[in-house]
Amino acid sequence: MWEKEIRSFGNYLKIERGLSGHSYEAYLRDVTKLSTYLASSLGDDLPIAEVQEAHLLAFLKDLHGLGIEASTQARCLSGIRSFFHYLQFEGNIQQDPTLHIKSPQQGRKLPDTLSFDEINQILEQNDMSTPEGVRNRAMLEMLYGAGMRVSELTHLKLTDVYEDIGFLKVRGKGDKERLVPAGKDAFRYLKIYLESVRSLIPVKKEALNVVFLNRRGGALSRVMVFIICKDLAAKAGIEKSISPHTFRHSFATHLIEGGADLRAVQEMLGHESILTTEIYTHLDRAYLSQMVRDFHPLNRGM
Repeated sequence: MWEKEIRSFGNYLKIERGLSGHSYEAYLRDVTKLSTYLASSLGDDLPIAEVQEAHLLAFLKDLHGLGIEASTQARCLSGIRSFFHYLQFEGNIQQDPTLHIKSPQQGRKLPDTLSFDEINQILEQNDMSTPEGVRNRAMLEMLYGAGMRVSELTHLKLTDVYEDIGFLKVRGKGDKERLVPAGKDAFRYLKIYLESVRSLIPVKKEALNVVFLNRRGGALSRVMVFIICKDLAAKAGIEKSISPHTFRHSFATHLIEGGADLRAVQEMLGHESILTTEIYTHLDRAYLSQMVRDFHPLNRGM
């Protein structure tokens, strides 16, 4: 059901919105779920123009009944909302049935943060006498030293590394590029990896410009980075739930705790909204209110 409209929506996401593969697939999957649910529950194909708010509320209620988390429900609704916004813009529907639907309430769930000592414990688990150990050390130094997303790490190119000025060119969500500074240790271990390990690997043609490679000369996968992070954390005796994102979150948290400006951290993380940065760094609205009270000229002397 709705194959033509979903295919057209997919083209819009790729061409107009420039969404990455994972976001693109998630949006189409969410719309397809709705289409399948309506076909199943109504026993017939429902024209898109006849979809009403009640249909969507019933779909969300069904997701809730299946035990789907509120955050996943909200993400699913976001994809469906974008779909109907697109249809209305194209003139395929008169009214947007998602207009008055509120996203499910989500709890403020923060990922675990590693202390500086815990970061060092994990880094020290890498056996620098092995090619994999050298690569993994460089990889984790980059995750923590530049606050990169795992997808940004695995897509990092040799031509994106500007060691002379201490910056990396990173491609984030929506394929948006930004320059990110990385620490001296990150560049030091990256140089060791490039010169003593990567230079000796027979590289596959499609990965000639990719920084981090697997044993077979292909690009290192996101899943493999997850496995490496969890394995090293376990060897270090750390029982927290660890993923590549833990290093990114720790990067931001340690910067804020050290006195870094919130807007600067937002820029380095590649967040469009400062509210997202606020969540990543354990900050709440009280922090922003305090910033206004402390630094706005009208509040001085109060």
